[in-house]
Amino acid sequence: MEQSKSVLILGGSGQAGAGTAELLRRWHPALPLTIAGRDIGRAQQVADKLGAATAVTIDLRRSDLGLAADHSYSAVVAALWDDHLHGLRYAQHHGLPYLSISSGLTDIAPEVIVGAQQSGAAPILLASHFCAGTAVLATLHLAREFDRIDTVRIGASLDELDAGGPAGLADLERLSTATSAGLIRRDGVFTWIADPDAEAEVPSTDGTVLPGRSIPILDVPSLALATGAPNVRFDFAVGESAGRRRGEPASIETLIHLEGAGPAGAPLRTTHHLVHPAGQRPLTAVAIALGTERLLGLRGEPVPPGIHTPESLLDPAYAVERMVEVGTTFVDAPGGS
Repeated sequence: MEQSKSVLILGGSGQAGAGTAELLRRWHPALPLTIAGRDIGRAQQVADKLGAATAVTIDLRRSDLGLAADHSYSAVVAALWDDHLHGLRYAQHHGLPYLSISSGLTDIAPEVIVGAQQSGAAPILLASHFCAGTAVLATLHLAREFDRIDTVRIGASLDELDAGGPAGLADLERLSTATSAGLIRRDGVFTWIADPDAEAEVPSTDGTVLPGRSIPILDVPSLALATGAPNVRFDFAVGESAGRRRGEPASIETLIHLEGAGPAGAPLRTTHHLVHPAGQRPLTAVAIALGTERLLGLRGEPVPPGIHTPESLLDPAYAVERMVEVGTTFVDAPGGS
């Protein structure tokens, strides 16, 4: 793909968008970036820090996003909730790869339909997973030890002070009102569950247990279908993080528990915590940057048109390398293996 054109990052001045831009600049210093937001002042501040980047205002109510007709881009990254889907329509109209992170399991249907109706236009990467897919990719990396996976259980805990800015809080509210049911895979069947079955406990690295619940999230079908595990569950909790309990900044933790059989057929189970001391922003940003890099053809083979997910495009081992580079650690849970 021609890299003289700029990557258009919708919401580029927000936490996820700005973090993504910083990583793309670090990995690909010559890659042109356009920071798009409603506030040109904030967008310009991010662009100035990056260097070789421009700032533009966008209007998500307009099909052309309010962008100049003579501007052209290499990809569209929606690091925000685009309720009119004008970012996606703009990408499809111009034949550009598109990545989104805010639709969630309950809101991806329009994106899937657009991808089906215009299947030959350009690739669409649906990354509305937890932290844009890092939990899925880390789990698949850890699953390499197994010959067979029977159970995948994820427990993610988000500090209440790390819910993001206004857009992030609005996303959490919107997704939580869509349904109170959780989605699991039980004995090979995708099943909706309600209280009390949806209630759960999410343990932290320091032994503290937060009350949580099963949520409807793309991680469940992604992990179930990628591993073949008949039992998959993703629980989510919000509360004071281990980092803050130590008097440090808000951290984020994701417990990854796997059960199955090893290469010799013997029973095997492992439990790890994926931890970042700076919270969700670095993990989300690294996943979006990895997806953007892949869609642009900067790593790997060209991506064909159609619908894609993080695990269908990204190498888990490479993703984990990038996660570690930005400060992620993997902590073995006591008695987990």
